[in-house]
Amino acid sequence: MLATQAMACSRGEITLDKPSPSIRMRGRNPTRRTLIATALAAAGGFAVGFGFERSDAQRATRARRWPSPPLPTSRHELGAWIVVTSDNTVIVRVARAEMGQGILTGLAQLAAEELDCDWAQVRPELVKPGENQTRGRLWGDFATSNSRTVRTLQGPMREAGAAARLMLIDAAALAWNVPKSEITTTRGELRHGASGRWATYGSMADAASKITPPSRAALQLTPEAGWRIAGTSTPSLLTRDIVSGTAIYGIDVQLPGMLRAAITSHPVPGGRLGSFDGARALAMPGVRRVLAVGDDAVAVVADSWWQASRALGEVAITWEMAAGNGISSESIGAYLKTGLETTDAFVGRTHGDALAALRSASQTVEAVYSTPFLHHATLEPMNATALWTPDRLDVWAPTQNGDATLRVAAEAGGHPIEAVEVHRTLMGGSFGRRLRQDAARQAVLIAREMPGIPVQLLWSREEDTTHGHYRPVTQARIRGGLDDKGDATGLIMRISGQSILTSNLPRAATGPAGRDPRMFQGLLAQPGEAQMGYSIPSVYIDHAMRYTHMPVGSWRGVHTTQNGVYLECFIDELAAAAKRDPLEFRRNLMRGHPKHLAVLLAATNAAGWTEPPAPGISRGLAQMMAVGSYSAVVAEVAVTPEEAVRVVRVVVALDCGQVVNPRLVQGQIEGSVAMAVSATLGEAITIREGRVVERNFDTYRVLRLAEMPVVESVLVPSGDFWGGVGEAVIGAVAPAVVNAVSAALRRRVRSLPLRQSS
Repeated sequence: MLATQAMACSRGEITLDKPSPSIRMRGRNPTRRTLIATALAAAGGFAVGFGFERSDAQRATRARRWPSPPLPTSRHELGAWIVVTSDNTVIVRVARAEMGQGILTGLAQLAAEELDCDWAQVRPELVKPGENQTRGRLWGDFATSNSRTVRTLQGPMREAGAAARLMLIDAAALAWNVPKSEITTTRGELRHGASGRWATYGSMADAASKITPPSRAALQLTPEAGWRIAGTSTPSLLTRDIVSGTAIYGIDVQLPGMLRAAITSHPVPGGRLGSFDGARALAMPGVRRVLAVGDDAVAVVADSWWQASRALGEVAITWEMAAGNGISSESIGAYLKTGLETTDAFVGRTHGDALAALRSASQTVEAVYSTPFLHHATLEPMNATALWTPDRLDVWAPTQNGDATLRVAAEAGGHPIEAVEVHRTLMGGSFGRRLRQDAARQAVLIAREMPGIPVQLLWSREEDTTHGHYRPVTQARIRGGLDDKGDATGLIMRISGQSILTSNLPRAATGPAGRDPRMFQGLLAQPGEAQMGYSIPSVYIDHAMRYTHMPVGSWRGVHTTQNGVYLECFIDELAAAAKRDPLEFRRNLMRGHPKHLAVLLAATNAAGWTEPPAPGISRGLAQMMAVGSYSAVVAEVAVTPEEAVRVVRVVVALDCGQVVNPRLVQGQIEGSVAMAVSATLGEAITIREGRVVERNFDTYRVLRLAEMPVVESVLVPSGDFWGGVGEAVIGAVAPAVVNAVSAALRRRVRSLPLRQSS
């Protein structure tokens, strides 16, 4: 078996088989609180209550909401990442953002493993971007994306823990005048067996902080077989604050004298503000200011957000005509269709002669697929709090990129970077949306007009839904050839649509054809990040850029969530044309792709693919490599005679190389399934007269709790690499569901969401 570990996570039960005794955790009947906590974890709502520093006045204001103990009297840095306090607390510093993916717990596990401390004394701490700048970017970048945190920081975090442990040993050896080779550590204590002396880490931390950190060559990291903290389903460090309601999200920030702001922007992206009359709003209770924000928005500032929101509706606003007026989803779709025919395209992958292969094929298959704009639909709407003075700017924000927030805040506030600090709060969901800094920029612009007064800006749900940075809309035309044995001989794919890169850079920067290599995620030839798992003799894939007026951005899984549908649904079409089972057809194409095949077999074995499904149930499967990890999915669906779809069961197999915390990985799998099923069944942003039609969850329909399928997870970590988790699975879920629905309907479904296709 390829995997060195095998773990099945099914209906609340996790079994981990390792050389050491197995760990089993059985679920219990959930209470309402358990369901809420689990839903938050799966949907990316988990966050942690931990120490961003406050003034005395701020601390007094939040005392009843903040669960942390008083700040210790002494803190001692043992390198950039580890702080040990005099009361024996071990603080693991984290530069990346926690948004439910579990990185605060996972990174702390890796550091604590090498430090050999008492896990009960570990707590995380967010590093501030401004502090990072003043200390020469000691902690690197603050962007959290592409499921890369653990896989890029596992080395530095483990090395940080190991270095801190050696520094503590050196301090004890000097204090006791004994060879450091005679000193051992265990659970946060230093011991000298010959003399019987011992000390806590906290008592030696001051002396250890004065010792020069060891070189990397001197560090010996603990092998996986010896892990005590890492590799286990340690409960999240965030759970207590989440379930007790004491975790501080952006919307929970409270500062003395703080005012609240509500905002409305031009309904058509790219439009500008004409004029406004705020006289009626200013006469309403609690209203302090009505002001323009930039060149495209109007805000009301009041004592409470409710007052600001009500008053905003009384502001008479005239919007200038926008370039996007008159554009609709239908016109965008027609525009994308021209991209399927153009000769101006960027080639992302080519080998062999795919056109010749199709010309000589015994049978050819052709299909056109489409996927819509998608909203992030975070539980917490966009928000930020700013306090501007002529000499200083402080911003409190739930941000996925603290560096970007710092830069945008400084620019909007007119301050140099060194006069700005960003206090990162917890995030009620992100999925890529909080990589954008629009709310932070607006909050600073408002606060700049009210010097010395903290202002909290909170978007309404309607503002959040209609002014997102959506997953791009794309279409794909695919042609495939089969020989007389039913084997695939060639594949040609043209993707037409907008690119996330074009939202970040001027069009000129992407070249005349609109070049964005990320458009080919999941379709690449080279291994390592997002490789296609099939050995087809001839392949040609290109992309025709089609710019729209809609702002777009990263959405969980990015383009794998679209390319997975295109490739894996078309593979099913080829299998049907060859009159072969979808699993066997795929197995025949997986020569040279053992890890793709391993997860495919793990998922189908767990799902019982070779056994007939229950009456009324249809199955579909798909596999995908994303963010450096391998996943496969089997979906079971029930389709009524009226073609209403219910996803009943989803079985997921994942190889992410190393597993730091199985429980957290399972939570990410379940969250990915929830998000993918929701998008597949009913989510879509539609455009009419240049503006977004959907305004709230009544029209932008996300998955309801009763619609959530049973999720069964099988982890097969091969152990020889570090892959991502948060976005690894989501790209394979939608095509598995679509393939199952197509099997039930006995016709191909090629457009999402399913509720608009039926």
